[in-house]
Formats: sequence, structure tokens, C-alpha cells
Amino acid sequence: QVQLVESGGGSVQAGGSLRLSCTVSGLTLDRYAMGWFRQAPGKEREGVSALANNPYYTDSVKGRFTISRDNAKNTAYLQMNGLKPEDTAMYYCAARSLYTGRPWAAESTYNYWGQGTQVTVSS
Repeated sequence: QVQLVESGGGSVQAGGSLRLSCTVSGLTLDRYAMGWFRQAPGKEREGVSALANNPYYTDSVKGRFTISRDNAKNTAYLQMNGLKPEDTAMYYCAARSLYTGRPWAAESTYNYWGQGTQVTVSS
């Protein structure tokens, strides 16, 4: 059984940092691309970042967020610096096959999802 468990969310002031972790069990992480998505209240879920052979970021987080993975620990990370109130959302990690040929932010291509971790940024 595949499980993705996010951790590391919390409440911070604007300009602060958080590091999200996504611990994966039931699959070998190095055979999968990992994505981070977020959903703010009243908004659609959006892709934040993904890591396959290369990292990808949505424009609003470029230069502030860094995605990484530790295959030995079967864990993916999202380091978030310079947080802004508009980053407030529920953050989800997801996994999909490395070679889909589809855009990194295409949610429907991700087979496995975590339950989410809340990030709240106050001004």
C-alpha cells in the first residue's frame, strides 16, 4: 500500500521559512517524479513545484522555494523561504511515473497523493 505523508506545515510570519517533508512508503522514490501542490480557501489547487530529472516551479515561488529529494530516505522536501501571505494554503505532495510526457503541473497524471499539511503566513 502506497502512502505519502506530509509534515512541516505551520504558522509563520511573512518573510519566514518552513520546510515541508513528504515521506513515502510502498514505492521506490527514485522511480517517480514528486510534485507539490497547494490549495487556498476558495481557490483551485495549483502546482507549486515538481522534481523529475529537473526541478520545476510555478512563477510565483521561483527564487523562494526549493524542491529536493532524498531517495535513501524515500522523502521529498519543499524548502520555502521568504514566505508571503499569499502562500497560505493546504500543501499536498504527490507522486507519478517519471516518464509521462505530460506537464509537471497536470494533477491528473499524479497517481498518489498525501493528505496535506497546512501552511499559514501572517502579515
